[in-house]
Formats: sequence, structure tokens, C-alpha cells
Amino acid sequence: MLDVEKIKSDFPILNIRVNGKRIVYLDNTATSQKPIQVINAIKEFYEKYNANVHRGMYRLSIKSTELYENSRKKIVKFINARSSREIVFVRNTSEAINLIAYSWGLNSLKKDDVILVTEMEHHSNLLPWQMLNKLRNTELRYIKIDKKSMELDLSNLDKFNKSNVRLVSIAHVSNVLGTINPVRDICRWAHDLGAICHADMAQSAPHMPVNVRDLDVDFASFSGHKMLGPTGIGVLYGKEEIFESMPPFMRGGEMISHVTKYRAEWNELPWKFEAGTPNYVGAYAYGVAIDYLNNVGMNSIRKHEEKLSAYALDKLNSLNDIRVFGPLDIRKRGGVFSFVMKDMHAHDIATLLDKDNIYVRSGVHCAEPLAKVLHVPATARASVYLYNNEEDIDSLANSLKKIKRLFLS
Repeated sequence: MLDVEKIKSDFPILNIRVNGKRIVYLDNTATSQKPIQVINAIKEFYEKYNANVHRGMYRLSIKSTELYENSRKKIVKFINARSSREIVFVRNTSEAINLIAYSWGLNSLKKDDVILVTEMEHHSNLLPWQMLNKLRNTELRYIKIDKKSMELDLSNLDKFNKSNVRLVSIAHVSNVLGTINPVRDICRWAHDLGAICHADMAQSAPHMPVNVRDLDVDFASFSGHKMLGPTGIGVLYGKEEIFESMPPFMRGGEMISHVTKYRAEWNELPWKFEAGTPNYVGAYAYGVAIDYLNNVGMNSIRKHEEKLSAYALDKLNSLNDIRVFGPLDIRKRGGVFSFVMKDMHAHDIATLLDKDNIYVRSGVHCAEPLAKVLHVPATARASVYLYNNEEDIDSLANSLKKIKRLFLS
């Protein structure tokens, strides 16, 4: 059991009041709030350690570099990578996926090669592959979802066996449905076809234990700001042998080992993919966020969210005129609850909830193709994290009841 009240006390923004009422923050899928330990880490770095990394022979730069690289080592352990050579710092998940597309995709894919994604992908795991379709005449194909279970329909996966599938890129957890996809099984199937497999872990790495070696993904991407860290820092994991075969994504300072007037040689992994001055302060604070998550325990966070998800589904499904999307089996979903209310637009629901200081997201959630599959113009989306509790869910349910009473009666 998590001591949620103690955890809440670490988050300054959750302890303020607006119009005399506390904040109920339920937009964790978009970004998480930051504990005071992470906030202080940013201030501490600028006050005590600020110097550019990898470039100075003086004490401050050496210390800054040490702290930067220590954060990389923390992430190695957090996802069970093999070494720091497999961890590239980027700005966010979107940049990580674009790095794969430009550096691996443009140099590995050719006409009629198939990129396989799912109908539940975030735009960040779709638009880079659409770009490759235009530049390399590849073919983008989709694994469909079962509209009843809200899980991937893998019953006809073998129909792709005769296609030249070169890349399978899937969300580990859907940011709309909360569906936890069977990444390990899909990667095994992809590898049997000679394809590589990328998992978008933006919604899994913050909420549950992830083990890239156990899943056997070739690439994985996730963002710091969704897991208690600052904005502007994220991670691309890649198997070392694949990274070694890839040219740099960007060129400039830091990512080179030798430059003449007409040619250059690239730096070693992972630095050949980190051109220019990196967000070393963000990386340091990200490491502090990883420490915080480790201290709470990722297994404990997952169990807490499973219990809270069961409670939330029971509460929301008991309300008439509300439909919640996603699997009913708590073991197969994360703490994401997208829903619609009869005769009300999602934006109106979010605006009215805001009047009670309940913060949810509304729209298509950067997954417009999925909204079309679900035949909804938009949904309201509540999502939980380690600092949410049953009281937060009660506040959401009570506010929705009030909205129904005022506008639908």
C-alpha cells in the first residue's frame, strides 16, 4: 500500500488551493507533476554544478559530466539495458521515434518494405512512418483492434507473414484506451520475420516495471516529463549492434571524434546521437525522478494503479449515460479512462470539471485515427498516478453526477 497522502505532500502543486478547493489532477497521461526533490535538483544544479559536459578539464565540468552520465546509468538499471551505450538522451518520445525514422529508417528501408503499426497509436508513432512512406515508398499497414475487448486483434497476424515486414512499431500502453499490448509476443513474431521491433513506452515506463531485455525490443522510447522528471528530456533505448550500424541523426558539436575541412568521424555510442549541448540539467533532474520512483517501487506503483483503476471503472461505469473505453480486465490496462457522456461534447465536460478544480484532458489525444475507429469525435480522459487516490476518483464521479443533473435532466 502506498502512503498517498505522504506522497502528495512531496508535490507542491498538489497542495495549493484554487477558490478554496484543492486540485484534483487527473491528466497524468499528458504530463506528471514534479516532486520537490526534482524541483530542488534543478535549482541545486544551476547553483552548484553548472558547466558544459564532456568539454572541460576543470573541476566544475568534470562534476557536471559525472552527474549527467550517472543519470544515464540510472536509466540503464531502470529498464534493464545492457550498458550506457544503449541509452541516448533526447528531448522526448517524439524525438526518439523521429531519430529511428531518420537514422535507421531512411538508411534501411526501401520500396515496398512494410511498416506495421496499430490502430491505437499516438501521432508520434505514426507521422514519422508516414514520412518514410513518401520518401522511401514503403507501405504502412495496421494491426486492428477488437472493438469489444479494446485489445489488439492478433488472430489474423499471420496474414502479414508474406509481406516484407521490416519494422513493427507499437505502443506498449495506449494513451487513450489504457490497453497494455503484448509487446514480448509481438516482438518475437517480428523477429521471426526478420523485422525489428520498437515499443513506444511513454505510457508504460512511468507506471509499471519495464525490462527491455525481457521484452526483447530493438528500440524503446519514453519521456521524462511523464514520470516525475522535467520537460525537455527523454530516452531512446536501442540495442548496441543496431545503434552501431546507424548514422547520426543530427550533426554538430559533441557527436564527433575528428573533423577535417571535408570529412568527419563520429563519436562513440551513445554520444554520436547527442549533437550539441545536451539538456544535462534536465538529465540530472531526471535521474532524481528515477530515484524517487525506485524508492516508492515500480511494482508498488503498478499495484496501486491497478487497485485505483478497478475503483475508477466501478465508479464511472455505474453512472448512466457514460461510456468508458478500454479493457475491463484491470491486468490488461493502465490507469487511463477515456469516456463520453450522452449529448455532451468532451470539451464541455472538461470545462465543467475544471470549475470543480478537476483537471482532465479532452479531444482525440493525438490519436485521431483511433477516434475514427471508435466513432467518437472526442473523449474526456482521466488518468491516474502514484499521488492519486480514491478520494480523487470520488471527486471526479461526484462532479460528473452534478454535470448530468444540471445539463442532462
